[in-house]
Amino acid sequence: MNPRNGEPSFRQSVDLMFTRAAALMDLPPGLEEKIRVCNSTYTVRFGVRLRGEIHTFTGYRSVHSEHTEPVKGGIRYALSVNQDEVEALAALMTYKCALVEAPFGGSKGGLCIDPRQWDQDEIEKITRRFAYELIKRDLIHPAQNVPAPDMGTGEREMAIIADQYARMNTTDINARACVTGKPIHAGGIQGRVEATGRGVQYALQEFFRHPEDVAKAGLSGTLDGKRVIVQGLGNVGYHAALFLSTEDGCQVTHVIEHDGGLSNPDGLDIVALRDWIVTHGGVRDCPLGTYHENGAKLLEEDCDILIPAAMEGVINMHNAAAIKASLIIEAANGPVTAGADEILRHKGTVIIPDLYANAGGVTVSYFEWVKNLSHIRFGRMQRRQEEARHQLIVDELERISRDSSINWTLSPGFKEKYLRGAGELELVRSGLDDTMRAAYQSMREVWWTHDKVTDLRTAAFLVSIDRVAKSYTAKGI
Repeated sequence: MNPRNGEPSFRQSVDLMFTRAAALMDLPPGLEEKIRVCNSTYTVRFGVRLRGEIHTFTGYRSVHSEHTEPVKGGIRYALSVNQDEVEALAALMTYKCALVEAPFGGSKGGLCIDPRQWDQDEIEKITRRFAYELIKRDLIHPAQNVPAPDMGTGEREMAIIADQYARMNTTDINARACVTGKPIHAGGIQGRVEATGRGVQYALQEFFRHPEDVAKAGLSGTLDGKRVIVQGLGNVGYHAALFLSTEDGCQVTHVIEHDGGLSNPDGLDIVALRDWIVTHGGVRDCPLGTYHENGAKLLEEDCDILIPAAMEGVINMHNAAAIKASLIIEAANGPVTAGADEILRHKGTVIIPDLYANAGGVTVSYFEWVKNLSHIRFGRMQRRQEEARHQLIVDELERISRDSSINWTLSPGFKEKYLRGAGELELVRSGLDDTMRAAYQSMREVWWTHDKVTDLRTAAFLVSIDRVAKSYTAKGI
């Protein structure tokens, strides 16, 4: 507990939410403890000569659960990185992978560094040395521990890690599978960059397919016209806001960034706003809307859907009572503390939990890992054959049209759309959509049938813990 504000820490919040769900299950005490605790954490301190002197950096790689392997979890670069945070994130990864049925245990890594303070060449040197320290201890390995991007890292860092692994394991034919989130040319997969934001969109689409669930949030109808507030327009927040506004008809009325917030009751132009942030480093002076110095206060503005998509703990015991959104979807990890979660549940706010909502990234990472192990891109074997079969049908329809006395034609655009076989991006999106639908159904069933479950977060934990428990039991533990 943080003595300054009475708020549970991030790690305590995760443990409290786990305990609340586990109390509704009939698990042997020993098994419950085995699932809850973090298996191991490796701390490394290494030096890199930069700018004429040696700088020492501290990094972590935590493995929460090895009920199935490899373990999976991102590596973040941030000054806030510490052991408790990394272990909490690793625990979330265990439950997240179990919920979406990705065959991974949970892991997480972090380096205590502000990447903005170093240029690209320096980041490469730091990343290579960090990767070296982890690789030589099998904390990066295609069959044991597979990292991915997280806050402060991206495709470039993942490509560097993959290259470092290949240099140290020259005969490993599956070397590219040691990490996911790589650029396409380095063994990545189409749709990975957008994956977490796309997963948020698919999660909301599935939620709105169930009118009774929507009614629980005090809403009605479809996503079209819903007012949305997004906190954090990084990779996840940007893609979620972009897809919801351009494909589902939502109005993103507020965006909150590190230097304040921007509002426009008619909806913000997400692409233009993102370009402004990239160019100017924030939303201050942006002409696309009204600037607000106190961005955090915008979390309390009236809206239909609130999407916290940046840091943990932004909705806490001090502002939860003022939150007006009737539906919150956690695009970030742990944006709602355990204390705030209790306040919001008592208010009747529906929360689509991070455990499920931001699982798009690890889902598509799973697809990339499979692609690397199979050594062939998705769609390569079947796409043209699929197109040829569709062409047969179109040709036959056109022949019938010519020979028939009834004058009819194919709808405009039908032929072009029907004849286009699914490529890698279409298959990735299809697989992600299917995963998000199935995971929501598993949560929803518990939410509606378990007489002691009143929220989706507890339902998600129940599903996940049960699957992890069964995996351990099957191993004879």
